Amino acid sequence: MSRLLAGLARLNRVLERVLHWILLSLVLGFILLVIYQVISRNLAFMPSLYWTEEFSRFAFQWMVMLGAAVGVLHADHFVLEAFPRGSRADLATRVVRDLACLAIGVIFVFYGHEFALSGLRRHATASGLSMIYVYSTFMVSGVFILLFSVQRLLHSLLHGLDAMESALNTPSEMETLDVSEADHSVEGLGSPLDSRGNSGQGGPRP
Repeated sequence: MSRLLAGLARLNRVLERVLHWILLSLVLGFILLVIYQVISRNLAFMPSLYWTEEFSRFAFQWMVMLGAAVGVLHADHFVLEAFPRGSRADLATRVVRDLACLAIGVIFVFYGHEFALSGLRRHATASGLSMIYVYSTFMVSGVFILLFSVQRLLHSLLHGLDAMESALNTPSEMETLDVSEADHSVEGLGSPLDSRGNSGQGGPRP
């Protein structure tokens, strides 16, 4: 099991790096396409390329689905904590969250496969692109969600839920804020000075 987890973790690290560059490319392409659409609508000498509107939508769909998969690995999706941290109910909901992501990945792969194949019979209006390249977003995202969810659950099984979250979760702003506030409070525990510069625990301050 430990070897399986180590191999899966290495695979997912590589996939995450690949997704990182793919998402950067999609964001850049999306921005350039939208900028061109805005400019071409205001400058008469620039041709109106209708396929740019389609490709910007397609890029946005891929960004959403691939970004959602990466969010599963690091628990970056919005979570409402309804129970005290560390309680049994809290531990149960954190496990159920990862199990729910696993179930969503299975659904995306199973039904997304049929949905992707239906795109073979359809083509984009302006560009003529086969819609399988768009409809396959659910299936591809489901594969990544499955791999990332299995890593989280397997890590929890072998090393515990807290160790898994410490290794994989993105630190929340509240946790960072609590740590910084605690550091400031510790620094401020020094003895207050009176009006004459005395510390109250000894003689005058040098």
